[in-house]
Amino acid sequence: MTPRCNLHTHTTFCDGKNTAEEMVLGAIDAGCETLGFSGHSPIPFDNWWCMTEEGMGDYIREISRLREKYRGRIEILLGLEYDLFSDCDTSPFDYIIGSSHYVDFKGNKISIDDEASILEAGVNEFYGGDFYALARDYYDNMYYIPEHTKCDIIGHFDLVTKFNEGGRYFDETDERYRSRAYAALGFLLEKELVLEINTGAVSRGYRKNPYPADFILKYIAEKRGRVMLNSDSHSIETLFFGFADAVEYAKACGIRKLTVMKNGKFDEIKI
Repeated sequence: MTPRCNLHTHTTFCDGKNTAEEMVLGAIDAGCETLGFSGHSPIPFDNWWCMTEEGMGDYIREISRLREKYRGRIEILLGLEYDLFSDCDTSPFDYIIGSSHYVDFKGNKISIDDEASILEAGVNEFYGGDFYALARDYYDNMYYIPEHTKCDIIGHFDLVTKFNEGGRYFDETDERYRSRAYAALGFLLEKELVLEINTGAVSRGYRKNPYPADFILKYIAEKRGRVMLNSDSHSIETLFFGFADAVEYAKACGIRKLTVMKNGKFDEIKI
């Protein structure tokens, strides 16, 4: 069964291409049952892709308006993708996606989600080209996300691999990488957080398979962790990009249930 629920979406309130209402109409046309908006939280630097403090207020009001306007046709939820380096009030939101888009090296923020050239320059300057050291610090961030963001969902757990298709920068089978990923993952699973299968990097041509990598997803299945299918969509066209393939990918890794949201609460469906 392919879920018709998507809680990771972005609009023109941050770095998305479509308005929130356009996304709602696109979701209704696609047969979506539950659509969650997850605008990027404000950050105090490099914030061209995030909501501003003022913009977040407008975002909250608009999603609340749309929820009432389309009530009975689709369930609309007000969410937030809360970055580790943000600091804001989360009380208005129905759910929180906790994410890390940067690594901090002695006060220097290295973006791992912008462009490959930016990532490469940062690793060369601050880590002497050692991508395993970058991955170590990235996964160390995971230990702080739950407490700082009070999140319900962990976004794109292995985002650090976004530009690493084909082992471009490091070997994802190397123990230096996997030991850090497994340790952070075990910590998050103990917190009983939902991790997402995220098709966003596939839709944008960076990866062949969704986040997370198969060895991570197999570990989640082994530990009976919860996973949710999201598209990290920035436009109408990618609202449910690759969902059918992602379900097959999940099943091949041992996942038998997916978490969805229904009537404002987490539920599970068999796949």
